[in-house]
Amino acid sequence: MLRRGSQALRRFSTGRVYFKNQLKLALIGQSLFGQEVYSHLCKEGHRVVGVFTVPDKDGKADPLALAAEKDGTPVFKFPRWRVKGKTIKEVAEAYRSVGAELNVLPFCTQFIPMDVIDSPKHGSIIYHPSILPRHRGASAINWTLIMGDKKAGFSVFWADDGLDTGPILLQRSCDVEPNDTVDALYNRFLFPEGIKAMVEAVQLIADGKAPRIPQPEEGATYEGIQKKDNAEISWDQSAEVLHNWIRGHDKVPGAWTEINGQMVTFYGSSLLNSSVPPGEPLEIKGAQKPGLVTKNGLVLFGNDGKALMVRNLQFEDGKMIPASQYFSAGETSVVELTAEEMKVAETIKVIWAGILSNVPVIEDSTDFFKSGASSMDVVRLVEEIRQKCGGLQLQNEDVYMATKFEDFIQKVVRKLRGEDQEEELVVDYVSKEVNEMTVNMPYQCFINGQFTDAEDGKTYDTINPTDGSIICKVSYASLVDVDKAVAAAKDAFENGEWGRMNARERGRLMYRLADLLEENQEELATIEALDSGAVYTLALKTHIGMSVQTFRYFAGWCDKIQGSTIPINQARPNRNLTFTKKEPLGVCAIIIPWNYPLMMLAWKSAACLAAGNTLVLKPAQVTPLTALKFAELSVKAGFPKGVINIIPGSGGVAGQRLSEHPDVRKLGFTGSTPIGKQIMRSAASNLKKVSLELGGKSPLIIFNDCEIDKAVRMGMGAVFFNKGENCIAAGRLFVEESIHDEFVTRVVEEIKKMKIGDPLDRSTDHGPQNHKAHLEKLLQYCEAGVKEGATLVYGGRQVPRPGFFMEPTVFTDVEDHMYLAKEESFGPIMVISKFQNGDIDGVLLRANNTEYGLASGVFTRDINKAMYISEKLEAGTVFINTYNKTDVAAPFGGVKQSGFGKDLGEEALNEYLKTKTVTLEY
Repeated sequence: MLRRGSQALRRFSTGRVYFKNQLKLALIGQSLFGQEVYSHLCKEGHRVVGVFTVPDKDGKADPLALAAEKDGTPVFKFPRWRVKGKTIKEVAEAYRSVGAELNVLPFCTQFIPMDVIDSPKHGSIIYHPSILPRHRGASAINWTLIMGDKKAGFSVFWADDGLDTGPILLQRSCDVEPNDTVDALYNRFLFPEGIKAMVEAVQLIADGKAPRIPQPEEGATYEGIQKKDNAEISWDQSAEVLHNWIRGHDKVPGAWTEINGQMVTFYGSSLLNSSVPPGEPLEIKGAQKPGLVTKNGLVLFGNDGKALMVRNLQFEDGKMIPASQYFSAGETSVVELTAEEMKVAETIKVIWAGILSNVPVIEDSTDFFKSGASSMDVVRLVEEIRQKCGGLQLQNEDVYMATKFEDFIQKVVRKLRGEDQEEELVVDYVSKEVNEMTVNMPYQCFINGQFTDAEDGKTYDTINPTDGSIICKVSYASLVDVDKAVAAAKDAFENGEWGRMNARERGRLMYRLADLLEENQEELATIEALDSGAVYTLALKTHIGMSVQTFRYFAGWCDKIQGSTIPINQARPNRNLTFTKKEPLGVCAIIIPWNYPLMMLAWKSAACLAAGNTLVLKPAQVTPLTALKFAELSVKAGFPKGVINIIPGSGGVAGQRLSEHPDVRKLGFTGSTPIGKQIMRSAASNLKKVSLELGGKSPLIIFNDCEIDKAVRMGMGAVFFNKGENCIAAGRLFVEESIHDEFVTRVVEEIKKMKIGDPLDRSTDHGPQNHKAHLEKLLQYCEAGVKEGATLVYGGRQVPRPGFFMEPTVFTDVEDHMYLAKEESFGPIMVISKFQNGDIDGVLLRANNTEYGLASGVFTRDINKAMYISEKLEAGTVFINTYNKTDVAAPFGGVKQSGFGKDLGEEALNEYLKTKTVTLEY
């Protein structure tokens, strides 16, 4: 990079030249945030002429100091800047010697004198973690949560002689999620976006474009620093206020109360939106009602009768435990270490010594945090143990739960022996008495073998399309949840039992899962009817029945995946051997649609698991419940944790993150063509393997020599099966002219016999459309057809009853240029076009005149005609004198803009395998 005065000249491959104004900066502050601001400013070409930070603590330098010293930037470590209100002369001289044009204070705990603040040409800017003028003071993030603010954010302001009162340069804001903690808010928004904003602010100043907006006094608040002695919980408040108080003090300083005569601090609070689980009462001083120690944590009650739950408790001696273990916290006995375990302990002692460099000797009583370790050191400790102790995977919470070295080694040994396994799966159901049974439905994310709320506590309603009522609230997975699920799947693949399991054992687990699906088929079919509107009898046979068959089919493939030996030119006389191996890909993401929730899960995940991969599956946002029930059954089948992860939520958040995630090696998707294209663009980020089953406009050609009764019956099934919400539904029927009118008349007669109603009624033929937005789209589709001149023979309207019901619909006189002829409805709408008698090639040309190519069909008694048609039709599947006849052994997939790759059959396995070629000389 060339320098000209105070500007940097950058050359790009386009040949254009860009100039960027730069400044000489003094960074005053500390912490990892300060380090990141420093690094980013340096990358942008600004010159940091001095870093002013705090002295080393316990022999360890601040992260900002470490980064600056590594770069050779002058670093000054002053314990204070003034004495008795006056600036220390030596400190001021050292500061002025660097000649800064702007002071940048990203995070500073020291009081900086005003003569230093005002000294540079451009003055000083400060980062503050609130939307000023609200929450002035040093505990701004805490008070944002304590006060229940719906918005959080930060300000970059010009320093003045007041307390956080200077003019605003820029501000950014974000929503506060219901269960955000200080750490969650900081890590999700205040830290990453704050770094960007500080860099942006400096550049605005350099370019002469930085505003100075006076702070209004209206809405201004100042709150003091929150310390342990003023963080005690006052119990006579609502559950939400209690929750805000606890999360506003998590992790520092920690909200506390008195239990059995000692101070107990609460961490990991969340509002309890479901029914209160059973538990053992726990008396709490000052609380109007005892808490409940449950399998999930400690339930607490507000004065409004509502509840919240905390996950972890910390005692006065610093020991932290899961709240669910309060009554059994002291029951664990000390284990004697074997010789091999002693070696592991010695390795871990060396790791501790490397992190706690200020501690001369690591003893049994050495406390990790009291010796100066920070949260970043926890991450380092967990990663070093994983690398140096045979892949032993600890969680960050394991460190917090056992902070003394002796206790930590005990926890590690129990992990190694398998004694520290998770307890029996805890499922917080939503239960309903329906269909003459009790249906128990999990509603939380399923990550790493456990059901858990979304990280930010966000939920959404899943709706029963039969009457529009809310079934329950379902966890709405965040980006953090997706990353956790992928990390769990990656660890299970690389380090877990699944990766070491032999193929036949893998098949045994899949057979067991198929058996459990079958044993629970009535409950699964009922959930499918409630959540998707599927007619119960159809769900029992197809949605669930084919899911069972799919898992059994692919379970049989587990120990039959083979490579091959290949003769090569050098095989003789040099004794070379070349062979191929079929290997799993790793972490696979699966995104499924809402029309067959469980069956689409089975079609993709069974092949994925049979090949030996791990998976993260996102069900359709509107139909998550059978996927979550499937997760519960997978645990009962014995699948190791992390192998199967289910994350309900939106495509725009969870689906997008999966498609671009660098640790996902394969993505299987069924859905619309536009979303499929977006997935391909995102998947290009790490060139992950992709298979897509997308939209269709499947043609069905009916000749005059067909069996008319069969053609009418199966033609109706081709369109109206599963309410028309069917990937391969016949999107357009071509009926030969001489039988056209008879065919239409008979179809309408049969439609009038169909019973529309409650999908749980065994006599119902036609249930509700999946969700309201889809029903509205279908009605608009019909309106478009009428406007373009197609003849509406029957239906086209919403059924006048609660729920999302639509009449089976028939259009005729549909011409090739019309919207109905080109676009998929994905609903119970039969689109009929007439073709001239005997015009085989003409109707083929019209049938193939579409960008889609998923399925197709033909009805004729002439086998030669049928085979000719099947050769010419551009589709992944051709049905002859039948329709909708899929089988687990037959590959399924489309061509053109209906996608690529196959589900089902042996070919589906190849979508989840990679081929490795090995050549050796012997």
